[in-house]
Amino acid sequence: MNRRFALLAPLAFLLPLPAAAEKISLAALSDYLNGLTTVESDFTQVNSDGSISTGKIYINRPGRVRFEYAPPDRSLVIAGGQQVAIFDAKSNQPPEQYPLKRTPLNLILGRNIDLGRAKMVVGHSDDGTSTRVTAQDPENPEYGTIELVFTDNPVELRQWVITDDLGAQTTVILGEMKKGGQMRASLFDITAETAKRGN
Repeated sequence: MNRRFALLAPLAFLLPLPAAAEKISLAALSDYLNGLTTVESDFTQVNSDGSISTGKIYINRPGRVRFEYAPPDRSLVIAGGQQVAIFDAKSNQPPEQYPLKRTPLNLILGRNIDLGRAKMVVGHSDDGTSTRVTAQDPENPEYGTIELVFTDNPVELRQWVITDDLGAQTTVILGEMKKGGQMRASLFDITAETAKRGN
């Protein structure tokens, strides 16, 4: 799996947090994720090799996300139409594509998220300031895991770390999330983006 299969990760220690947060229930976290429709945010991504990328992320649930990487990177990752496409700015080849269902991203981009589903959550803890949930595809754990970090009052997704099928980890740090509103369908159109880039 490509190192760019990651999303959403503001560092919890940078945020003003209550001294002793209660562990948030899986039902409450599922409700929160299902309530997210569109999200736009700047992000900073820490890759498995320690390198850092920045850019802007657009989420349109269910099933769609776009990572626009800032110069000098200029790479792009789009999930749409049940596919994930990785556009390498340094290549003139068509994008690499994978079925969305084969990536941990699918666990939070799905139409109906149920973290209480049997064998989906393999870790659920809190450290006094945040609640951490590690989830996998119950039917295909070999696809990797996603660790979600939430704070309370109100519940907010602050971080996620994706561990891919080879054990590599990628974290993405979000700026302030802008929620709601309409997004252009073209943001998530892999075919149109491929044509635009002349691949």
